[in-house]
Amino acid sequence: MATDTLKGGTAGAGGAAAVRRLLLDNGALTALIVLVIAMSALSGDFLTTDNLLNVGVQAAVTAILAFGVTFVIVSAGIDLSVGSVAALSATVLAWSATSHGVPVALAVVLALATGIVCGLVNGFLIAYGKLPPFIATLALLSVGRGLSLVISEGSPIAFPDSVSHLGDTLGGWLPVPVLVMVVMGLIAAFVLGRTYIGRSMYAIGGNEEAARLSGLRVKKQKLAIYALSGVFAAAAGVVLAARLSSAQPQAADGYELDAIAAVVIGGASLAGGTGKASGTLIGALILAVLRNGLNLLSVSAFWQQVVIGVVIALAVLLDTVRRKAGATPTHSPGGKGRQTATYALAAVVTVAVVGATSFLHDGSSSSANPKVGLSLSTLNNPFFVQIRSGAQAEAKERGVDLTVTDAQNDASQQANQLQNFTSSGLGAIIVNPVDSDAAGPSVRAADKAGIPVVAVDRGVNKADVSALVASDNVAGGELAAKTVAEKLGGHGKIVILQGQAGTSAARERAEGFAKGLKAYPGIQVVAQQPADFDRTKGLDVMSNLLQAHPDVQGVIAANDEMALGAVKALGAKAGKSVQVVGFDGTPDGLKAVEQGTLYASVAQQPSQLGRIAVDNALRALDGKEVPATVKVPVKVVTKENVAGFHG
Repeated sequence: MATDTLKGGTAGAGGAAAVRRLLLDNGALTALIVLVIAMSALSGDFLTTDNLLNVGVQAAVTAILAFGVTFVIVSAGIDLSVGSVAALSATVLAWSATSHGVPVALAVVLALATGIVCGLVNGFLIAYGKLPPFIATLALLSVGRGLSLVISEGSPIAFPDSVSHLGDTLGGWLPVPVLVMVVMGLIAAFVLGRTYIGRSMYAIGGNEEAARLSGLRVKKQKLAIYALSGVFAAAAGVVLAARLSSAQPQAADGYELDAIAAVVIGGASLAGGTGKASGTLIGALILAVLRNGLNLLSVSAFWQQVVIGVVIALAVLLDTVRRKAGATPTHSPGGKGRQTATYALAAVVTVAVVGATSFLHDGSSSSANPKVGLSLSTLNNPFFVQIRSGAQAEAKERGVDLTVTDAQNDASQQANQLQNFTSSGLGAIIVNPVDSDAAGPSVRAADKAGIPVVAVDRGVNKADVSALVASDNVAGGELAAKTVAEKLGGHGKIVILQGQAGTSAARERAEGFAKGLKAYPGIQVVAQQPADFDRTKGLDVMSNLLQAHPDVQGVIAANDEMALGAVKALGAKAGKSVQVVGFDGTPDGLKAVEQGTLYASVAQQPSQLGRIAVDNALRALDGKEVPATVKVPVKVVTKENVAGFHG
């Protein structure tokens, strides 16, 4: 009996250990299964064919970038430049194909070659220049982004139609980006598991000195490894730009962090020596499922960042626990049959559980209240916060369920949000585009689904919208120029603080400034510099410009945030010897106007923009006639009339 008891206890302990080992060896897969089940239970809109395809499309760019980063991390390196390389490669493609008439096939080759060159530069600096990978790739991050802005002159470049098809679907349902992701994943898996360079990556990552002593040409291998990362980044840039129908100079900003996160979540170790393509794909899918599900659940974009940060920390913690427990290395050639069986079992379990949870949502997606989605370019700016406030106030009065998302000035992220709105069956969509061209494909998809779309503050190109509710940025820019010129008596030196390169608001307001100043030849523009619509950058840029131009007499800023930064830099000069004019009419801007430090602000009444956008969206949803353009008048607010102004 004692023997039987001991055997039973040993078997039980062995079974528990086996389950524990299974979970440790497949932590990312387990996490993905749990996430899919949880999102299916929480949202009735998650488990639909359209939405699952959305998840695949939204994971594609991150996954392709991450496959390249996997090579680097397996070899104990890091590559922070992949986002900038993606943007630069896409810009080279669009610039060569449109501005210089290069055949599209050759332009794609040039884009891929750009990625390879960038990778070789990284590899040379690291292998032969002895720079730490962090420093070398951080430098190229800045250089690549700068070159992208230089080539594009800060403006998006429309993609040729033949390339834009990469963002379309096959047979009307299968997204091409997903196919590209699968192909690139298979290539990455082949390189890691079946080639000499793949084995070299694991050897270098495991012990670089031992690899060198065993006869491996480590320096040349590092050149090849970073070149591979560059070409994968270039491919990701082409896919991203195809989705947006344009090459955005600011595209993929911050994507290097998502790519690294996907690799780590997928089971690779930042210490090197472990990692696999399938794990990286799972990591990218986890990030996509998280963002998609949190969007469907109307979770704030700010909290989404918190959640993703926690997931990354837990992934690294799991990697530490796995290594301490002696779990099977993720690149181990043994046990592949067992791993395949594990994936198959996971798929069966997921389908069964998800199928069961789907019964929870029979009829639950219906609501008595109309549902409207609002995608804003950013909520890190008081102007757009006021648009949201006005929209929320109108929605509350009208009994509307309003879902608000923040694109964080990322055209790709906004495309994802609009796709989520479309697949979740909202009644109407309001979009404040990050970029007018990039929003086009997603708005066309909503049009195809029969969902009315209203654009607010900025228009959408190459797509039908029910209405455009906006102020005239060009006319507002002319007013700002006229205001500062007349205050200076038609003569004087001024500087212009420009908005974020690549955004339509920055371009249109700059166009208005230029038009308005033509009428005042006595006004000399001594400097124009971007400060990215940011108060801190406005302070820094203005402080620098004052060193070169201490006798400046006026400042025009493309928004109030930059104007307030300039006021801070000017100190006692603001409102006295130097006149500052802002744009937007934000609460802080109007307060500065009242105090006299800001001479004027071209106010757009953003709260009214939000209210009118919701009203027009509901009218379109009810099938009523909606004007194609609704202009909300701008107004120059100075100290004399600020008391009576309400934005």
